[in-house]
Amino acid sequence: MAEEVQIAGTQSIAKTRDPLGVALLSLVTLGIYFFVWYYKVNREMSDLGRARGTDELGDSPGTSLLAVTLGALIIVPAIVSLYHTFQRTQAAARLTGVEPLNGWIALILYLLLGIAFPAYLQSGLNKVWSGQTSAAVPVPEPVPAPVA
Repeated sequence: MAEEVQIAGTQSIAKTRDPLGVALLSLVTLGIYFFVWYYKVNREMSDLGRARGTDELGDSPGTSLLAVTLGALIIVPAIVSLYHTFQRTQAAARLTGVEPLNGWIALILYLLLGIAFPAYLQSGLNKVWSGQTSAAVPVPEPVPAPVA
């Protein structure tokens, strides 16, 4: 079951999902779950980016989804979108102080065992969501007014 985590500095919620569950649900639903998952993780990273004041984590999860659905007919937009989503995952890891995923492992998984790529991506995001609480932007506490 996915555990919900509040993204530090926002009211938005991110989910830590089981990487094996992402792969298996994508397979069982003939790819439909992949598209739902893809939109959600891009939205979660976008929310984290807004909370951190950066556009490095993307700003339009709908465009990313469009690239892997209709853009897949042309092939190139889907590959570019997957690459950028992986880069966003690495950037999110850097912003939260977590070790980023290995790009070579991701490339090998994508090329040889495509269904394992989303699972690998989700494992990195799970680390980001658990690590973002420790690297959260500190909120200053209100200073009490002096009593006269």
